Amino acid sequence: MHNYTQLNKLSFTIALLLFTVFSFTAQFSKAGDIKGWEINSEYNNYYDYKETDRLKGILKKFKKITPLPGMATGTAFILQEGDEDILVHLCPQSFANAKETGLRRGIKTKVKGSWAFINDQDIFMASKAKQGEHFEFKVRLTKDGTPFWTMTPDQLAKEKASN
Repeated sequence: MHNYTQLNKLSFTIALLLFTVFSFTAQFSKAGDIKGWEINSEYNNYYDYKETDRLKGILKKFKKITPLPGMATGTAFILQEGDEDILVHLCPQSFANAKETGLRRGIKTKVKGSWAFINDQDIFMASKAKQGEHFEFKVRLTKDGTPFWTMTPDQLAKEKASN
């Protein structure tokens, strides 16, 4: 009976260890899928933190995007501003997919960011999107445009705590 209990404890410990390793590996690999979205990438150089603009409209629908050839898939949405539909780029999908943004379709949305002309199309690169008075999804620092997905976990935690 004593050996059976020790075997159960050992099996539980091994299972817990494997779960931890696989969870960490999955999270690490997901966070690392930002090919083309890096801080000094061609894509990121389109964002001009000195020339920001604000939009407001209704979030119509989310889209998966590949802004430039070879980039990792990104999360974007269509913002209906009056009669115009504007493509708003948010972040790499590994940082946040549509559901993980917390943003909802059909809701009045305010977006701050920078205009860019990519692949013969005007797009809006968001730094943050706000719905209502209390919900905001931030993806870049306002002061210099640093993307949140390029920050260390400590930097990101500090930024989220300051909000």
